[in-house]
Amino acid sequence: MNFLLTFLLCGLYALFAKGADEEADGKYSVPVLEGTHRQLVLEINQTLELRCRGRWELSWSFPPDLPHERIRVEESRCGRAQRLHCSRVTLLGGSRPGHTGSFLCRYRHRAQQQASVYVYVTDSRQPFVDHSEMSPDVLYLKEKQPLVIPCRVTHPNITSTLVKFPNHSLSPDQRNIVWNSKRGFTIRSPTFYYIGLFFCQTLVDGVTHKSRIYIVHRPVSNILDVYLNSTGPVQALKGERLVLNCTATGELNTRVNISWDYPGKTSSSGSTSKRLLKHRTHMLFYNILTIPKLRRTDRGLYTCRVSSGNKTKQQKVTVSVYDRPFIRLKPRRGSVIEARAGQKSYRISPKLRAFPAPQVIWLKDGTVAAEQCSRYLLDGHSLVIRDVAEEDAGKYTVRVHNQEHGLYQNLTLILVVNVSPQIGEKAVSSRDSGAVPRGSPRSVHCTSHAVPAPHLHWLWHPCPPKGLKKWKKRRGSGHKVS
Repeated sequence: MNFLLTFLLCGLYALFAKGADEEADGKYSVPVLEGTHRQLVLEINQTLELRCRGRWELSWSFPPDLPHERIRVEESRCGRAQRLHCSRVTLLGGSRPGHTGSFLCRYRHRAQQQASVYVYVTDSRQPFVDHSEMSPDVLYLKEKQPLVIPCRVTHPNITSTLVKFPNHSLSPDQRNIVWNSKRGFTIRSPTFYYIGLFFCQTLVDGVTHKSRIYIVHRPVSNILDVYLNSTGPVQALKGERLVLNCTATGELNTRVNISWDYPGKTSSSGSTSKRLLKHRTHMLFYNILTIPKLRRTDRGLYTCRVSSGNKTKQQKVTVSVYDRPFIRLKPRRGSVIEARAGQKSYRISPKLRAFPAPQVIWLKDGTVAAEQCSRYLLDGHSLVIRDVAEEDAGKYTVRVHNQEHGLYQNLTLILVVNVSPQIGEKAVSSRDSGAVPRGSPRSVHCTSHAVPAPHLHWLWHPCPPKGLKKWKKRRGSGHKVS
């Protein structure tokens, strides 16, 4: 008997627990708003009360213009065995048209699980939630994104017209211009036409009402170019002033941010100043970095970064800081160098490192080279000889000096111009038959010139015999004569 009673009680408890679990686990995977549909329409000053229940702790989200002091939230446990959470929201002091919007009930730790109701607080004297007496609002037209003009209304049956200032009306076509009482106007593929001033208007009981003004702005982030005032590495003496100017060019309406990264940034060794210039077709942005007195620790890489929206560009320059001025001059490949006569150009270029930049003068055999011949050209610290000739051979001296700091250094190089061997008699050989009487003496001369001096060799070929074919076979075997 006792066993049967115990079995019966356990069965009843199991059924009760199962029912409670189904209540908690099956129905309330998302919170439930009790006794409401997806939208409510209230009259002005009407009381609003919403009830929500769910499996876990609940929280609420309200229209942004609804003051928190006008909201009362009451939490409690509910359901069988008090296993559920209930929350009740009461709007104090009556509803207003500006309270129109979405009321969301969600799980506190699972915000994506939520229930919502859209509440309209209707007033024939204020059909727009954002009415004409409110200050203008700025909207941003972004590339490849719809444009929403949020002139929401206080009743679901109100329709509206979009007006571009001053009086160009645009009616919704439900294709590109879509009207929704909860969102306002959505322009799915906006063009540059939608930049400017807009407002919405509607007709209620024969009276025209206007929304607030919306300023549609197109933010531009197209950086055309970024450049520095120095196109190559910067060299400076310790204690000198360094000024680097970073200039960014952008389209009209572009707004950019320019920042610097450099070795002394953490120690605040430098300061920046900004300028903005507007041209007819573009904008110029300047950011000038100034370091009043350079230290050795200021040497390194300086980077100017320009950003606008999600676009960035940058320019870099290396800064070297020297303790004192110097000149270091030495030959590149020994003190004797060689060129070839007839060469189109030849460059005499010793190794030179100097700071500040010195003056350079080239001498040939003790006289200024550029004054001797128009074929001698100075290119940087190098001397270029055009159309090299034999007379270009000689002693070349480069004088490097920095008069301000009293630094002087010379280097002398010997240029040898190689000339291909030439035989002087070759030009008249075709007019000399070479025939002499048999048995008589004959002198043969060979005059040759080359740099370096040539070596002469004589080759003798015997006269052809009577048998021409046999001679041809022996023709290649001449006798060498020194």
